[in-house]
Amino acid sequence: MLSPPTTSIPASSSAPPPPPQPATSDRRRIAMETYWREVQSIEEEKEGEDEEDEEEERKSMDEVELEEAWLTEAGLSSLVMGSSSEEASPPAAEALLSTLTRQQAATVRRRLDNYSETLKSRNRQPIRDVRDVFTEPDDDSADRGPAPPAHPAESAPCRYHSTTKTIRRHAHKDSPTKPPSPPHTHSPPLSHPRRADWLLRDSPYSEGVAEHKRGGACWDCQSFYGGENGDVPFVPVSPSQGLTRADDLSLRDLVRVGFISHIELSTFLLTLGVQTKRTRPPRRRTRDGGVFGVPLDQLLENDRKRFPGVKVPVVFQKLLCILESSLQTEGILRVPGSAARLKCLRRELDSCCGGFDWSAVRQTDASGLLKLFIRELPTPLLTHTHLSTYRSVLGVSSVVHQVQALQLLSLLLPEANREALRALLVFLRKVVSHQDQNRMTLWNVSMVMAPNLFSSHHRRQRSIAKQQEEMEEAVGGAHLVRLMITHQDLLWTVSWRHSGPATPTSPPSVNHFLLSLPKVPNFLLSQVRHLNQASNQKLFRLPKTKRRLLRRKTDNNDTNQITELCDGVIRVHAPLHAKVSMAIQLDGQTRARDVTARFERDNSPVQRLYEVGGNITERRLHPECVLLDVYRANPHCDWLIKP
Repeated sequence: MLSPPTTSIPASSSAPPPPPQPATSDRRRIAMETYWREVQSIEEEKEGEDEEDEEEERKSMDEVELEEAWLTEAGLSSLVMGSSSEEASPPAAEALLSTLTRQQAATVRRRLDNYSETLKSRNRQPIRDVRDVFTEPDDDSADRGPAPPAHPAESAPCRYHSTTKTIRRHAHKDSPTKPPSPPHTHSPPLSHPRRADWLLRDSPYSEGVAEHKRGGACWDCQSFYGGENGDVPFVPVSPSQGLTRADDLSLRDLVRVGFISHIELSTFLLTLGVQTKRTRPPRRRTRDGGVFGVPLDQLLENDRKRFPGVKVPVVFQKLLCILESSLQTEGILRVPGSAARLKCLRRELDSCCGGFDWSAVRQTDASGLLKLFIRELPTPLLTHTHLSTYRSVLGVSSVVHQVQALQLLSLLLPEANREALRALLVFLRKVVSHQDQNRMTLWNVSMVMAPNLFSSHHRRQRSIAKQQEEMEEAVGGAHLVRLMITHQDLLWTVSWRHSGPATPTSPPSVNHFLLSLPKVPNFLLSQVRHLNQASNQKLFRLPKTKRRLLRRKTDNNDTNQITELCDGVIRVHAPLHAKVSMAIQLDGQTRARDVTARFERDNSPVQRLYEVGGNITERRLHPECVLLDVYRANPHCDWLIKP
């Protein structure tokens, strides 16, 4: 079953449904009974509520709405809404498109083509013609192959070109079109965990699945299932440039990571032959006060007045704390409480102003309130925008590619949703770890939580076909929950942050809250670097003659960079220390922790090393990152020491 904190999947589980182990008819029957009991409990709680609180039937978005939304989320709103003069506007479309791989650019072009053709069929003209954006002829597309993984000694500008017209036209023409070969040709011994290097890879996921689409086995799948060592758990890996977490980047770069992640996710699923059907969000009333039916951001805004820096709503943490004290209770999460008592407690929580008596809440009450809180959110925990994409992950036949898709989705979730989801998954794994006492297996927990996370509009009058459809949705939703519980250590890093002095009325989790930090794959960071470089140079706003001069200057700079790289000397600035700066000679073994150690003093706060400027806005470096590799990727950055 589940063995935290490592991750293990049997070598034979290559298809999504249903549970990961061979399921007998009794187990399936029990699991479905668990699901239908949960649905019945939800319906009982809804009895007597106003019909206008019910969700409307979801309708598919029309083609124009769908493509406009997709292009906007990809940072290409200027292609559908015109240019914006605001500082916070997305980067120029040409700059963003110049950083994309061939397959990613093809996805954008397909979307823009569909958008333009739909507008023309309605006698409307698009703001930008697709031929103005993509001026490259199609006849040379066969000469362009996917980029191989970046080598530490490789200069950053050589993988991408600086204009949309030459996206990947001349890069690596002689490279094979097959996915890159794995870095290790031998399997690790059975006694050692396997490295999950298929997750934070140097090349986009979409570039390595061509063999998989043709019915073969890509090296990611071979690495995941691993032959003789298929049952050995995976452990996260730290790249040579250091593990990059979401909060290590500036807000500007994090937004750009989201743009490229959105494009890559669509490209990845499309390459695997998976279609995503997006629906219009249902209309639900949003409450201004109380706890239930209030947006997460609003709850956090109110909680931070008492607990600065808190990342997960306090009421959510309180309920989890009560349940964690009863992990050995048989049927935890499955056994429902009294519907009448839940309604009474809900009214008290909504009406009280911080004076609620939590000592009177039983375990079954906390379970019901937790699931009710999740269901009543105006925006689902997985968001309306991405809920259909989560469901489409089930169409991927390989677990390794499902985890890769979940990795990209974790970067796209808003921070408030991501933190609450992570806190929930940590708790659910604790429940499963006590399954010998509470009789709640991983599959049972997943079946209980599926109808709450993937809410459906259940009706008492259901046809047989509708019931069959709901059962398939139940199994699919439970599989997604199982995936997220099992692989959470690969998708997120975890750290504890102190948010204030402990008080008798607050659980420990409020004062030492869990911070969930999604990891940024190397290829996304590399593409953000190239996007920043293209935006900073403003090549697309200059006359043609100036562009040529700037390119010549850039080529000369690249030659100078090689000379400076041989010297390998950086100057580290520490404005908050008595020793303001220090020149350091780098070698292949110099790590960020070696530099920060030179500035440490007794009783001083923990210091971190940052790369600032160049082709990144600001990035906090992992203590174990090799600085020579960072220097090669960003030779013009400044190096800064600060807490």
